[in-house]
Amino acid sequence: MTACVSSISVGPIRSENHSDVAISRIAFGACNNPKIGTSGMYSAILGEKPDIFIFLGDNIYGDTKDMKVLKAKYAELEASAGFQKLRESSKMLATWDDHDYGTNDGGKAYPMRKESEQVFLDFFNEPQDSVRRQRPGIYSAHTFGTRGKTCQVILLDTRYFRDELPHTKYKKGEKPKGIVGWYEPTKNTSLTLLGDAQWQWLEQQLQVPADFRIIASSIQMLSVDKGMENWGNVPHEQQRLFRLLKEYKANQTLVISGDVHFAELSKTDIGGYPLYDLTSSGMTHASPGWAKAKNSLRVGKAFAQLNAGVIDIDWDDQHVALRVIDKDGNTALKHQIPFSELQFK
Repeated sequence: MTACVSSISVGPIRSENHSDVAISRIAFGACNNPKIGTSGMYSAILGEKPDIFIFLGDNIYGDTKDMKVLKAKYAELEASAGFQKLRESSKMLATWDDHDYGTNDGGKAYPMRKESEQVFLDFFNEPQDSVRRQRPGIYSAHTFGTRGKTCQVILLDTRYFRDELPHTKYKKGEKPKGIVGWYEPTKNTSLTLLGDAQWQWLEQQLQVPADFRIIASSIQMLSVDKGMENWGNVPHEQQRLFRLLKEYKANQTLVISGDVHFAELSKTDIGGYPLYDLTSSGMTHASPGWAKAKNSLRVGKAFAQLNAGVIDIDWDDQHVALRVIDKDGNTALKHQIPFSELQFK
């Protein structure tokens, strides 16, 4: 999709990246290791012909402090025929997670975060005059379409500013059933996931007029039971986002996430508003064991094979269809939501 990119004025707020071309199909995925295989989910994703594809993190498995090694890992992704075809056919957006950031479960203590950021931005062809290159962190926002069909995509950075998370204290063999991770919610409200600057920016972005809004988080926002990295590790940060959504009446907003090597849909209630988090993870490798983890907010079943997420926006019929597809392009999970349901009271 070729788009004319500009900036639009929204009162005192400006959209960082805007295209007048309306979009109706967004695909996304996470956990993509080029060494495992060059095909993965690309054929199925290409078959969907998405207007936009969002890389949600672990786009490669770098896990290094050596930027030469990191660049070499990106070169492996670049060499993938599927990646090349997808980049040519769809608008590509991306954020990162821990493995392409540079270290497993990494946060702001990772010593090469500035250098890794530059490698990331260079690989995804971020313009030299982009605001993304003028501030720490890789968060960004994009709007597509004109009034009545405007979709905003907010890409969060859950790595660059994140404080160290508290670990669980289970001894070997004592971990409760359904807990597969090693973190627990913190009571220390000074700890941050996004950092002050990104929070201020996010509050501004939630005031940008949009008819549909997608918040992309590399880690799960709603599924917080399983002990893995998620927004529930820092519950005060999760509640802060919920308050902002309510304050600015961010209707027709949903979350997408990756990280966990399986797919699921989660839903919670925010003062009468149903917030959904569609997780798709495992473009090249999946984890059936992790899919058995506890999730009290899960809608339907989990899917623990290779997968990608698809969001279909029906601007005329005013609804959104959330799907998860398998490597053959078959629909594994599906949930349709009318816009009328996605309203703050």
